[in-house]
Amino acid sequence: MNRPQPSTPIRRQAPALLGLILLALLFPWSADAQKAGLPDLSTAIVRVAKDNIPAVVHIEVTRSQDVRRPVMPFEGDPFFRFFQDPQQAPRRYKREMRGLGTGMITDAQGHILTNNHVVGGASKVQVLLADGSRYEARVVGTDPKTDLAVVKIDAGKSLPHVRFGDSDAVEVGEWVVAIGHPRGLDQTVTTGIVSAKHRRGITDPSGYQDFLQTDAAINPGNSGGPLLNLRGEVVGVNAAIASTSGGFEGIGFAIPSNMATYISRELIARGKVERGWLGVSVQDLTHDLARTMGIEGTRGALVTEVHKASPAEKAGLKQGDVVVAYNGKEIRDASQLRNEAASSPIGKEVKVTVLREGKKRDVPLRIESLESRIQASAVPIQERLGITVRPATSREASRLKLRPGQGVIITRVETGSPGAKAGLEPGDAVLEVNEMPLSSAQDLSAALALVKPGEQVLVSIVDGRTRDRGSLQIRLR
Repeated sequence: MNRPQPSTPIRRQAPALLGLILLALLFPWSADAQKAGLPDLSTAIVRVAKDNIPAVVHIEVTRSQDVRRPVMPFEGDPFFRFFQDPQQAPRRYKREMRGLGTGMITDAQGHILTNNHVVGGASKVQVLLADGSRYEARVVGTDPKTDLAVVKIDAGKSLPHVRFGDSDAVEVGEWVVAIGHPRGLDQTVTTGIVSAKHRRGITDPSGYQDFLQTDAAINPGNSGGPLLNLRGEVVGVNAAIASTSGGFEGIGFAIPSNMATYISRELIARGKVERGWLGVSVQDLTHDLARTMGIEGTRGALVTEVHKASPAEKAGLKQGDVVVAYNGKEIRDASQLRNEAASSPIGKEVKVTVLREGKKRDVPLRIESLESRIQASAVPIQERLGITVRPATSREASRLKLRPGQGVIITRVETGSPGAKAGLEPGDAVLEVNEMPLSSAQDLSAALALVKPGEQVLVSIVDGRTRDRGSLQIRLR
């Protein structure tokens, strides 16, 4: 006897019923939750997308590249002179390269925050708004050391803009939303969580980095777009992915909003970033060091050197001090201390808490300009290393696979100099000295000024002939 069947089989109903039960258990959207200030996840992502898509822009950039014309077969051979074009094309010609990225409008006047690697070195920048309007943009300023940049459009009207949140308050496991234009697909919204905080050494081991890690889908073209919390506040600027395929693999990195807001304000006000300086060399506190010093845990930054006439020396900091707090904020490691000092306003008095001989003490000091210190302590590169350098051209950067603003090119090597003895040659690119990134001769001069005569430096280079990367130990004179 055939039994009657329900119109929707129970097997098909079970997953839906189970999903509703799980949703009810995981997300109890009650009046009590709303009173407690918790976001309603059933609508939060929709609200974040609607509120912020108008302030997220599509950026198209054009870069001019100097390209060498390929040599034709038998070119220059007098036997074939009758078959050659008397008006030959020039040996070099300009080639335009196009790129895509994302940005976010930060104020009603049209300032747009994005990544340096999106607009750095661009000859033309165009911005496409969510409403379809297109504008030419000018670059206000770039900061390669944090991979941030600001461009501006003149729309002639008040523009929608994003709101920034406190990235220090973000918790691991917190839901986040990414908005951008991956592979040219405008207004793409993806979601995920904050997977980790304080990731460093991802793209530049010696840069000012303190990434948020997220599993929200980020792909090429997302760079410069916002990472938002469920209150619709920007907590990060999407900047990089860890990938073997070149696409999304669940590991993305965003520059924290607190760093991004400081850099963008500096770029808008001055066109460049002037960083603060304490005047100490520091290192992470390892378990062995902590045990030797009788310190519990490894949080803090160990002072290994106090530079002469620096704010630290004037304030009384000493070698062997362990910096455990900066203006009341706990210091985890050396990188965080450097970032905190760099983002402090020049001339501001700050309170550094150190652990000395087992006791904590507060040391007030006044921040000075790192740039001014570099200029004051600059030494001739020729005198110390025996080379002359200049910034890389776009063609050299492309051939040696350098990022915009990365490295300097050697133009001359003095016979018998430390550089010559180490094997440096004209055409080589110098990327770092003692893990300090270089983008100009001034950077190289400043890095050398920190090293005493007769000491060795670790120099990271790209061979100009083979394009191989490596490091050399060079003893300075």
